Amino acid sequence: MAEEQKYKSINTGLIRRILSYTAAYKPLFYTSVFLTLLLSSLAIVRPLLILQGLNKYVEKEKSIEGLYTTCFYILCVLLTEAICQVINMRITNLLGQNIVRDLRNQVYKHILHLKNTYFDNTPVGTLVTRAISDIESLSDVFAQGFIVIMGDLVMLIIFVVVMFAKNWVLTLLALSTIPMLFVATALFKKGVKKTFTLVRNAVSALNTFTQEHITGMKLVQLFNREEQEFEKFKEINAQHRIANIKSIFYYSVFFPVVEILSSISIALVIWFSGVNANTYHIGLGEITFFLMMINMLFRPIRMLADRLNTLQMGMVSAERVFKVLDTNEKINDSGRIVFESVKQNIEFKNVWFAYKDEHFVLKDVSFKIPAGQTVALVGATGAGKSTIINLLSRFYEYNKGSVSIDDTEIRDFDLSTLRKNTGVVLQDVYLFNDSILNNITLNNPEIKSEDVIEATRQIGLYDYILSLPGGFNYQVTERGQSLSAGQRQLIAFIRAFVYKPSIFILDEATATIDTQTEMLIQLAVEKISEGRTSIIIAHRLSTIKHVNRILVFDKGEVIEEGSMAELLQRDSRFKKLYELQNGMEV
Repeated sequence: MAEEQKYKSINTGLIRRILSYTAAYKPLFYTSVFLTLLLSSLAIVRPLLILQGLNKYVEKEKSIEGLYTTCFYILCVLLTEAICQVINMRITNLLGQNIVRDLRNQVYKHILHLKNTYFDNTPVGTLVTRAISDIESLSDVFAQGFIVIMGDLVMLIIFVVVMFAKNWVLTLLALSTIPMLFVATALFKKGVKKTFTLVRNAVSALNTFTQEHITGMKLVQLFNREEQEFEKFKEINAQHRIANIKSIFYYSVFFPVVEILSSISIALVIWFSGVNANTYHIGLGEITFFLMMINMLFRPIRMLADRLNTLQMGMVSAERVFKVLDTNEKINDSGRIVFESVKQNIEFKNVWFAYKDEHFVLKDVSFKIPAGQTVALVGATGAGKSTIINLLSRFYEYNKGSVSIDDTEIRDFDLSTLRKNTGVVLQDVYLFNDSILNNITLNNPEIKSEDVIEATRQIGLYDYILSLPGGFNYQVTERGQSLSAGQRQLIAFIRAFVYKPSIFILDEATATIDTQTEMLIQLAVEKISEGRTSIIIAHRLSTIKHVNRILVFDKGEVIEEGSMAELLQRDSRFKKLYELQNGMEV
């Protein structure tokens, strides 16, 4: 009982939260409510006109003129209802789509500011489902949900009141099957709710699986996993099919039950009217009125169950969407100091960091990088080199210690200015499905095409860009797959350079490219590093001869530091790595 009460309170809160999005569209919302109530009130007018026309102008007066007048009034009511219905549908759908747009913008903006740890633990396909299809389901909540359900309930109340006023005996007969209908509706609603949840889970699983495997299709094909992955897809798709079939089963049972109950009510009214017409003064008008009312009464009850399930599906989707919005894994951007450049140094002091729990990747790391110097980080894979960059860029927050620039904790800097003045070139470069020019500027209006051309000339890549089909207008495919790894790296260098960062970071960007491209990158690195504080993570130790200092990492700790000459003069870990690489290259 306590769990049921908790569930109800949660639903009530969820409804209030959904309705709060109508605040920005009060004229649309209140107009829709008014039209819905008006339509609910008009629904009873036609049956009453028919009742009057049959009793007065057919049975009593037998007046064709009166019957024509009644038909004219019925036509006017029909036209009024049709016009109001069209306007109401337009307004409710417009309201729903406006709210969907606002909510989708809010969700995407929220996702943009989440920590990387959230993306590490959440599949991309799940977030796509939340931001697209789950939010789209909410439009039905307004088009067929709250307002329409309210109108149906008002209409049912009006119907019952008027029916009792006309003939309470026939009303009781007409409503005699309603209790069974309510039981059927409750069972239907309960069953369909479970299937809707299964359907939403299945859709999310399909999106996640499809997104991951299309992105990783090269790997699937490389290891001949097509058949195995297809079998997995078939299994997930089968779960989606089963969930939908279950929901269809409930519909296929419920609607015939409603029709049977409706037919029983009609039969009872006809039987009673035929047997007791004189006793209870039941005429042609009353019989026709009650037959119409039974059909009009059962239709909204049947639709009400369907709309309640639409509402329930929207509630399930809303709960998922709000779960993303309620995620508190946002980057703390409370800093107010504007970062412009490194004037003294960058300092890591007793820094401890773990991506998960207490599995520390960095252990009491301390070092300084003087302003204007270039420092290289070397070491085995998993030693903690890339983590240094992640912490400096504030993709993750360190657990203990401090990271500061010019004796100011980086958390005290405004995040946008810190990242604006930090240029990062990663090994795995991401390019969007757009032109090379837009991939370089990222559609930043402050960066003109002339600035890009000048930047490419300064770092010696202008002729290279022009050699591509279309030059700067060359259309890059998704993730830059139409370009080689080296070409993507060069574009990333230009992108970092045009933003004129104070701090330049190069993360193993020469690990997977050919020698000719590496030479171009080396020239670009030297140019970009001029006058900047630079950090270079390198696997190829021969590419860091120009750096001022080298930090050697091992298992999350700095075990050696010094210039290349100093490290090669003593029996150091760096010397062994250097000799090993040179021997392999020879």
